[in-house]
Amino acid sequence: MGLEARAATPANSSRAPLRLVTTRVASLGPGTYSDPAQVGLQLLVRPTKRGCSRTWLLRFKFRGQATRILIGHFPATSLERARTLAREYRELASQGIDPRRSRPRRIALAAHAPSPVNSIDADSPHSIESLVREFLDRHVQPNSRRPEYVTHILKRNVVPVWQGRDARTIKPREVIELLDQIVERGSPVMANRTASVLSQLFRFGIHRALVETSPVQLLMRPGGKERPRQRALTDDELGRFLTDPRAACRYGRLASVILILLLTGQRRGELAHAKWADVDLKARTWAIQPENSKTGRGHVVPLSASAVAEFRVLKAYAERSRWVPPAEDPTQSLDPKLMSRSLARSLSRFRKIGIANFTLHDLRRTCRTGLARLRVEPHIAERVLNHAQERIAGTYDVHDYLDEKRAALDRWADHLRGLVQAPAASK
Repeated sequence: MGLEARAATPANSSRAPLRLVTTRVASLGPGTYSDPAQVGLQLLVRPTKRGCSRTWLLRFKFRGQATRILIGHFPATSLERARTLAREYRELASQGIDPRRSRPRRIALAAHAPSPVNSIDADSPHSIESLVREFLDRHVQPNSRRPEYVTHILKRNVVPVWQGRDARTIKPREVIELLDQIVERGSPVMANRTASVLSQLFRFGIHRALVETSPVQLLMRPGGKERPRQRALTDDELGRFLTDPRAACRYGRLASVILILLLTGQRRGELAHAKWADVDLKARTWAIQPENSKTGRGHVVPLSASAVAEFRVLKAYAERSRWVPPAEDPTQSLDPKLMSRSLARSLSRFRKIGIANFTLHDLRRTCRTGLARLRVEPHIAERVLNHAQERIAGTYDVHDYLDEKRAALDRWADHLRGLVQAPAASK
């Protein structure tokens, strides 16, 4: 185990170590005092301007190296609490766990700047950094459709808080506190996502024999029950936008992005990662590749004449880039979040023309709602959005329904054209 204690008494004293009691701890003069009742526990008393400071230390050896760690300060850390902590750290050391890596960091979550997940402390295979790295490399990258999202959660919410910790020493209460702080910063949905990732992380650790148990022991979602959004733009709102789409947007390209998502019902990420090789303007089709689809299933989206016109607008913006909406670096695809930020910066303009706040995903819901109102068969409308079908139907019905989807989206485009408001007559 390697823990040891040496009796320490104030300089120029040869007496045996004093038996420590609370009243004596509070009155001892400057010096270092060993606690005969607890091996390795020491009280360091140092003079200050206002009297003396009293600090609890634990002397021990770990892997052959002698060291001391701070346990706490008296009276905030009482004598009994110091003894309890000393016993706990001795027990950790007996299990081969460095007590210095078992304690929560004292800096609050909000004070941390994110640090890279790959900043690994290689001296311990049981560190939280090593666990995260192995989890990402061996489980997330091969199996997750959105590995970058899991990586972001761990970089933002987990590694900065527990960096340098031995993953085997993280307690359920610390998980609760971490998730509570995410909720308190106004991100209840992110707290739920973080809880899910943490649960996977520690289950993976158990599978790889890096930890023995999981500290994620939750009875409910830390961020509460998530209510699905119900926002869909009304025909009146659509008419106000379609009358002059460019005027409602701060950025010209944004208007075409909104119109394509509205006309096709597809996801922002599918458009952000689309290549011109996937779009056939003559055949009026857009092939969404499996790697770009949230469901992992590719499908072909038939394009109405209106959608083709907006793709041609984006083609002019893209110039020679292979990406439909290129990033600032034309060799890279656009980050979907930048689309949402562009919309957020234009919402004040939308409000001025009578359109309440909405998100890009609300356009997908608006399209699906519109198809239902136009009495498109539900199984066709669901295939337009590439939603998963019932297991039996999805297994045995492999027809692509391209003609049916085209008829549905053409009907939807005709409906939208009919909503365009005529310009006011001049006086």
